[in-house]
Amino acid sequence: MKFRFLAGTALALLAPLHAAQAQDAGSNAQTITNTPSAAEPGEGLADIIVTAQRRSESAQRAGIAIDVVTGSAVTNQGITQPSDLNRIVPSLNVQDAGGANKTFFLRGVGNFTVNGYSDPAIAVNYDGVYLGRPTSTSGLFYDLERLEVLKGPQGTLYGRNATAGAINILPAKPKLGENSGFFTGSYGNYDAIVAQGALNLALGKDAALRVSGTVTDRSGYLSDGTSDEKTQAARAQLLVQVSPDLRVRIGADYSHTGGKGVGSSYEGSYALNRGTGQYSFVPSGLDRSVGIFDPAAQAYRQTLFLGVAGRNAAPLEDDVYQNNDFYGVNGEMTLDVGGGTLTVIPAYRHAKLDYVFAAPSFYGYIREKDDQFSLEARFAGERIGIFDYILGAFYYDESVKGDYTFAQQALNSYQTFDSSTKSTALFARLTANITDRARLIGGVRYTRDNKDFTGQADVLVVVCTARNAFGAPNCPNVPLLPLTATMDQLQAPFIVPPAGQARPIGATGAILSRVLTVVDTGLNNNEVTWRAAAEFDVSSRSLLYASVERGYRSGGFSVAAGYESYAPEFITAYTIGSKNRLFDNKLQLNLEAFWWKYKNQQIGRIGIDANGNQGQFSQNIGQSSIKGAEADIQFLPLPDTLFSANIQYLDTKYDSFIFTQPVGTSPPLTGCGTTLTGAVYTIDCSGFPAFNAPKWTISMGAQQTVRFGDFKLVGGVDTQYRSSRYVQVEFLPQELVGETWTTNAQLGIGPDDDRWQLTAFVRNIEDRRIVLNTPIYGLGSALTATTSAPRTYGLRVNTKF
Repeated sequence: MKFRFLAGTALALLAPLHAAQAQDAGSNAQTITNTPSAAEPGEGLADIIVTAQRRSESAQRAGIAIDVVTGSAVTNQGITQPSDLNRIVPSLNVQDAGGANKTFFLRGVGNFTVNGYSDPAIAVNYDGVYLGRPTSTSGLFYDLERLEVLKGPQGTLYGRNATAGAINILPAKPKLGENSGFFTGSYGNYDAIVAQGALNLALGKDAALRVSGTVTDRSGYLSDGTSDEKTQAARAQLLVQVSPDLRVRIGADYSHTGGKGVGSSYEGSYALNRGTGQYSFVPSGLDRSVGIFDPAAQAYRQTLFLGVAGRNAAPLEDDVYQNNDFYGVNGEMTLDVGGGTLTVIPAYRHAKLDYVFAAPSFYGYIREKDDQFSLEARFAGERIGIFDYILGAFYYDESVKGDYTFAQQALNSYQTFDSSTKSTALFARLTANITDRARLIGGVRYTRDNKDFTGQADVLVVVCTARNAFGAPNCPNVPLLPLTATMDQLQAPFIVPPAGQARPIGATGAILSRVLTVVDTGLNNNEVTWRAAAEFDVSSRSLLYASVERGYRSGGFSVAAGYESYAPEFITAYTIGSKNRLFDNKLQLNLEAFWWKYKNQQIGRIGIDANGNQGQFSQNIGQSSIKGAEADIQFLPLPDTLFSANIQYLDTKYDSFIFTQPVGTSPPLTGCGTTLTGAVYTIDCSGFPAFNAPKWTISMGAQQTVRFGDFKLVGGVDTQYRSSRYVQVEFLPQELVGETWTTNAQLGIGPDDDRWQLTAFVRNIEDRRIVLNTPIYGLGSALTATTSAPRTYGLRVNTKF
């Protein structure tokens, strides 16, 4: 590792073509990646204008921790889905959790649960509209102006569920008086076809229409065809300059996700020594490219013993699919009035989910409908004396209806629920310009969340009552539960008993038991979050800033006995930083140090509820500390030569992570300390590092342009190092992913006017499938793994007109 790091540093900082801090391609050193470039000959690094603080400003003048990815970088780096962001935003970790489910983590803070009745910890906003469900973040990454990743709680301007930060996905907007467009298409291994394009049409001098779309079609990365990608999306926007003071933009978008979805492979299984109560791990011997529906994986599956059913697991039918539709309509009205600018953003979004996934080595069958309406109004006032200010109000109304089946062969859980959320907020931000160089900033937000939830879970379990000569369950001929949408679809020999009872399963020596859990409850939270900050302009190109901010995530629900609801969580973040342009704007050096204190932290996990049923639920487990530092460097020694580097250090620890679990048929499968008291296990994971939080993340890259005649060659290489990190909260040794490197490269040719460009690219040169998630099949004590993409390569053509 040391050799590679030193070698990479010696090779000209091989810095990150990561989320370059707010620079886009200028007239010099046109980029094929997301690094900055020269603004104009002799002017050095160019700026990007961001709106992360609800005002237009250079990212270098914003006293916040922010990464910015340009729209061209999103295209050139092949970003088509949320998990691709792992390649270019060092502090961000996105996991595919099966089907449409996504989990987002920033610096070890994120959402553990992926159901329709829990909230994420990172606010994802599309075109200024908050997206309540992480499942709704697919099909958005095309024809973008930029991505903004705000790190740390956003307790005032982005107050709703922004404990860890916010991701702003900003589409390219219509341009008045311009007829233009572009097309980008690529083809690569795994029969990967990615195409996107846009057309901007001037409708007279005061109106413009922009229509864009994308198609992604790729075969699966695993041997069984899973981990594929099939997405189609389209967007239309109309912009009208009604008057010199009034500007109105209306947008509509649609996306569809198909294919099989994310897959997994078997890492191995855990064998229990009942004499000692200890587990030992037995590797599967299968390569991580072997999906769980592959014949070799199916043969391995049949060696897994389902203790509760008294027999081995059966093969899985390859019935996984995705058929998900997402719609949205939103508007933006900007009105200049006396004393300031009023912005109003109404939006409606709908999602229809229909998919079956099996990444945990059992089925999840999800049918869900999500509807949300939101309205935000902001008034940015003109300066009064030394004060600038923003006043705002926010309303959010969401309803989710779900029908879930989790089929584990020896256990089927049927869940139905209705969840509704009504959230209102008032917020204000005041900036006192103490001098021309010094500013004090204060912000406050009041949020009221009203939630109602009704749901039920019917859990059916095949329980073997027969025993062999050694006293172990032994029902080798008992049938296993199939995947069905409802209990009524089960056929003989299964006879569904009344709730709380059991029925024999033929003459197999096993019974079918049924436990019903009903939840009908609500939550009302009223919280105040705030921000206090100071900024000082050391020079025209150097900024010092410091802030303290409080973030809040609302409580939620679980369909599990004893865990029906959980309380809000809070985080307080202290930040100090410096943003600098040096050496005649040739060098950018941004530094940040941070300390986050988590309180009443929400953790989602699979465990045993108070009725003894296995289920997924969330609870408040205590508190944690996150501290660290980040350095971002961009260096343009020559107009056509660019180096960049990003280094992040994280020191994370769960100060208190203690929970209990009723005694079941087996001891808890965990790497944490356990204590048995009566019929309850106490599990103590305190002292472990945060989930998805490598101590070191180092990204490095370089880019060079070579000009000849009216043409140019643009080459780039980037590499990312991540130190070891846990990818699941059982903290088992097999869930600790060791240090990893991932390197990408590309070479493009095209004319100086950038009318077209042909680029060859290769990603993950090392061809290493890095473990991103380790779902556990509890009934079979099996560990599965979802992994990153293997080596991919191809050709891309860009044209614009």
